[in-house]
Amino acid sequence: MTPTVVVVGAGLAGGNAALALRSKGFDGRVIVVGDEDHPPYSRPPLSKQLIRGEFEVPRVHLRPAPMWEKREIEFMLGRAVSSLDAAAHRVVLSDGEPVAYDAVLLATGGRARTLPGHKPVDGVYVLRTIDDALAIRQHLGPGKRLLIVGAGFVGAELAASAAMLGTHVTALEAAGVPLGRGLPAALGEIYGRMHAAHGVDIRVNATVSEVVAGAGGLVATRLTDGTVFESDAVVVAIGLEPDVSLAAAAGLAVDNGIVVDEYCRTSAPDVYAAGDIANHPNPILGQRVRVEHWQNAQHQGAVAAHNIAADGPEAYEMFAEVPWVWSDQYDVNLQVAGRPLPTDEVVFRGDPGSREFSAMLLRDDVLIGAVGVNCADDVRAVRAAVGHRLRPDRLALADASQDLQELFHLDRKVIA
Repeated sequence: MTPTVVVVGAGLAGGNAALALRSKGFDGRVIVVGDEDHPPYSRPPLSKQLIRGEFEVPRVHLRPAPMWEKREIEFMLGRAVSSLDAAAHRVVLSDGEPVAYDAVLLATGGRARTLPGHKPVDGVYVLRTIDDALAIRQHLGPGKRLLIVGAGFVGAELAASAAMLGTHVTALEAAGVPLGRGLPAALGEIYGRMHAAHGVDIRVNATVSEVVAGAGGLVATRLTDGTVFESDAVVVAIGLEPDVSLAAAAGLAVDNGIVVDEYCRTSAPDVYAAGDIANHPNPILGQRVRVEHWQNAQHQGAVAAHNIAADGPEAYEMFAEVPWVWSDQYDVNLQVAGRPLPTDEVVFRGDPGSREFSAMLLRDDVLIGAVGVNCADDVRAVRAAVGHRLRPDRLALADASQDLQELFHLDRKVIA
């Protein structure tokens, strides 16, 4: 019988895993099941090029259709997997069709959080899918008003894109600064000033109490302090909820995602998980993490595929990387390495009032990450250094003329 691998989830992790299975020599059936009608695509352009109209949908697809066909990857799109029977090695699709597997990869990602306790209202969106981006795009442009709830990475990118199109943008953030849930306040304040300079009205410490249909087709958003905003559309950008429903119902271990080992294996035989959904042990950071970034999904999906296709455990590959994410807003490229906390100490290299500087992040005197603003080289050096638990001299670290590669005593080949 032909061996079969079923990939549940047609996002970046799932699509990249399917391609990696072929590159690793797997010649059985590869079936990708996705609940959207779109083939695998890259999400970062959704809040930028796609929503600004610079890309049309085919430009965000992970690969053109002929490449999938050439690699004999089968798609079952517009259908979800409704159940997983790990003992029987079988999944059942939402239309009732059973599919037997030899190995299954769960790459179900997550769903955008909505405002708790709020009923659906016309004109209120989340931004997670291609269809979300296309719907929101209709509400952007001169004379339009957009309200964004949440000023994390997605909310900030959307604010920048909408403002670049001439939209009047208001962004509400429950924390004290933009990006404040994942970065120290000094960095969030810098980004807040940048958005304000581009005309975005950022309100911090703002909690939504009610979103209702307003007059004239507008949406009315009320804060707990009584302030009311009227807008053509509202986008809720308050994070991602990992989609563990399938795994939990199948009896897999779940805890802030699907629990996997260093080889992307779940608690059930022949069941793997990768991408936004996978809670994995990171030996570099010395802790378990669940990472919702493009790079993590791409690379972890490939490692999971390698291990599925491997001849045995002795050929397995461990997934171990320092998390890295980027965000493009206006003319600024923000890059973050490591797993920063709002409480981390910040040591600036360069002028934080300029458009090119970096921030070294220390925790208990140990270098744990970096944030670069148009300063990718510094971030790259820190990514290579994080696992060494360095305790650099702060004055040397702050000296922008000091070569970080020399300061960290790292081989340039490691950083390249």
